[in-house]
Amino acid sequence: MFNDIVIGPITFHMYGLMIAIGFLSALMLTSYRGKKRGMNDDIIWGIFVCAVVGGMVGCRLLFYIVEIPQIIEDPSILWNFKNGYVVYGGIIGGILASCIYCHIKKVSFLEYFDLVMPAVSLAQGFGRIGCLCAGCCYGRETDAWYGITFHTSHFAPNGVKLIPTQIISSVGDFIFCGILLWYASRKPKTGRVAALWMLLYGVGRFTLEFLRNDNRGNVGTLSTSQFISIGIVVAGAVMFAVVPKRVAKEK
Repeated sequence: MFNDIVIGPITFHMYGLMIAIGFLSALMLTSYRGKKRGMNDDIIWGIFVCAVVGGMVGCRLLFYIVEIPQIIEDPSILWNFKNGYVVYGGIIGGILASCIYCHIKKVSFLEYFDLVMPAVSLAQGFGRIGCLCAGCCYGRETDAWYGITFHTSHFAPNGVKLIPTQIISSVGDFIFCGILLWYASRKPKTGRVAALWMLLYGVGRFTLEFLRNDNRGNVGTLSTSQFISIGIVVAGAVMFAVVPKRVAKEK
């Protein structure tokens, strides 16, 4: 694949460009849906900023945790910011930062959590296209017809057919976005749209991990992401069943 597009004196890095497109698309979708529901657009922008900052910090921190053995051998990894970001850390960091923001602003975190999560899947879908262009998050070797071959990647092995995990992940994220938007249109109880995202993404990520071949750290026989996915799915199931009942009681 290709990560750099040169137009005259300007070079576009596709990985960063697709992430930026994902963020902006998510913001526009969330703002549009929020206005239709009479929700505060200023709060939505505040959540967006907190999610971006919290997400960047979170994905870097989780990378440090996963790579502790490598960092001990080579401390320079700590200040190498060209790569080394873990998606789950970004998700967790963004959610925590947004939760704190909503608490400070004294608004219902769950209502905005439900509003935002379909757009998160949209952003992830674009982000994985960026992964495809850069060659990171690559799959196992394969002889199948659907395999893809990198030639200039700094991450994936070049000249070898690999399972297109980035494409599978991207398509899955866009499908999750559609499912969540459809489910949200049915006006489910508060908290269930976000809980459904946790279930869909957790199961999808756990399964996809079996196809990946990049270094992601391990917890026993599972990858770090699979271990986190189990927690996300359990939390999503509990949230789907319990949170709406508690919200109803509080009202």
